[in-house]
Order: sequence, then C-alpha cells, then structure tokens
Amino acid sequence: MTITYKEAGVDIDAGNKLVKKLKKKLPKIGGFGGLFPINGTKYNLVSSTDGVGTKLKLAFILNKHNTVGIDLVAMNVNDLICVGAKPLFFLDYFACGKLDIEQAEQVIKGIAKGCEISGSQLIGGETAEMPGFYRDGEYDLAGFSVGIIEKGKEINGTKIKAGNIVIGLPSSGPHSNGYSLIKKIFSDGELKEYSRQLFAPTRIYVKEVLAVLAKFNSDKQNIVGIAHITGGSFYDKISRILPQNVKVVIEKKSWKVPEIFKVIQTKGSVPEMDIYRTLNMGIGMVLIARSETALEIKKFFKKAKIIGCVEKGEKGVEII
Repeated sequence: MTITYKEAGVDIDAGNKLVKKLKKKLPKIGGFGGLFPINGTKYNLVSSTDGVGTKLKLAFILNKHNTVGIDLVAMNVNDLICVGAKPLFFLDYFACGKLDIEQAEQVIKGIAKGCEISGSQLIGGETAEMPGFYRDGEYDLAGFSVGIIEKGKEINGTKIKAGNIVIGLPSSGPHSNGYSLIKKIFSDGELKEYSRQLFAPTRIYVKEVLAVLAKFNSDKQNIVGIAHITGGSFYDKISRILPQNVKVVIEKKSWKVPEIFKVIQTKGSVPEMDIYRTLNMGIGMVLIARSETALEIKKFFKKAKIIGCVEKGEKGVEII
C-alpha cells in the first residue's frame, strides 16, 4: 500500500492555497521571516512563528520532553537566518489540559537550551491550562522569535541567477516535519525502536550561518539565497526564494541519504516525489551561492555538500 503525506492527513497544497489568498490582502507575508522597519534607524526587525507539530506525539509515546523545546526554537530561528537576521529574543506558548509541573519544566529547559544554542534570549511566554481540550499528559507548543538585520542586507533571493551553486547542510534527522506521515507508517513499537533517529532534536544552524554571512556577505552578497527545508521540503521551500525564470536542479545522489529516510520510504511505499516534498532526506538547510565562492563557502561547514545548481527555466525545483 502506497502512503502519501496527504493520505496521512496533511495537504500541503491546501496550505499553499491559503497563503496565496492571504497574500492578496497581506502582500508582505509568505517569506521565511517577516520584516518590520525600525523608523529612524538602519535596521529591520525580522519575526517568525512556528510549532513542533506531530513530533510531539513521539514525545508522549516515549515520555521524553527535554528536547522538544530545542525543536521549537530551531523551527523559528532557522527561518530567521534565511533572511540573514540575527535572532534576538524568543517567547513560547505552552498549552495543556492539566498542568504537569515536572513535564512543563522539562519542556521549558529544552526551550532555554535552544535559545542558548541560537544566541537568543528567552524573555517570556504563556502557559495555558484548558481542561478537557487536550488529552491527559499531552500538550501543544508554539514559539515566536524576533531578530534583527541591517536594512539593505536582507537575503531575499532576488539576486539568484543561473550558474549559482546549491549547498546542502546536513540535518540531524527528520527535524520537526513529516511526523504525520511517519506516525502513519510506523507502529508505536517501531517509533520507539527508531526513536534515536526520529527524536533527535532539530539542528540549529544560526551561529555557523551567521559566521559564514559575516565572512562572505560583508562587502558583496556571495550567498544569494537560503532556504530552511521544512514543510514542503525541497520543492516548496526552495521555490519560495526563487525569482522568475530560474529553476534549481537538485542531484539526489550528491549526498548520502541517512538510512532512516530509506526505511520510511520503503516501509510506507512512499512515492519519490512525495518523500522529497515531505521529509528533508538528510538536508536541513540550503544555501545558494555565487559559483566563484561556492567551494570556499562549502568548506566552511562540516559535512556540507554541493547538491545542485541554478539554471534558466520555469521557476521551480527539479530533482534528478
């Protein structure tokens, strides 16, 4: 039996249609981070909001809650750096049916750890106790991150052109996307069996990406596009930053796909296009760079790979 993300209950196309409708009235939304100019200064604030999604179900099954806070921070700050912004501060929202203080403390410790890794400050949040709304022992999380960048230095993809090189940064696992599909494919026992690979916290790329931007984008924008590979994965997230009349061609044999992704695809008989639109397949962040500096930029990151290039053509992503 073939299983797709849509059959698992998540319709990426419906979400994209909603964003397109909203953009008609709110044209500034839809990027990895929302920009807000600070009047009278040379800076923009950049904001992001996200959650952990159904990866939380795995936390409940394992009764392990000390790393989902890292996932929460990562999903937000990794979006901010796609614009080139430095994260400043973070707020969280923790909602449950009945507050378990020890459980909540573990979650918040993870959030604090994620903030430490990303160099941002946890300055507040909200704990909502809603009896009857959540199952006993379960909760939901949302996060809100704000960063800053100098006006005119934003990375928005407008300078991407044919001949640019695509660099892939390795992920630590599925990160925090595709778990509705994963949970549809695996039994609870199998989720426990593969928990080391499936429950690894989302990698936070902030410090290394900001360091490479400081080195390669201070005078000239050598890194012209950054995409966080989350929901919609390669097809949707890379397309988001592309200008018209160029496409990105990804060579899937250019990196070694971690075994856990192969297990998911084989066990669920997931179609090739669907798996690359649902899971990160071992690549959690993509940088698009000018060809003359791409190899030097790649060497800056541990285990980074050249995974493709930009070509002339209809806007989109092709995986070969």
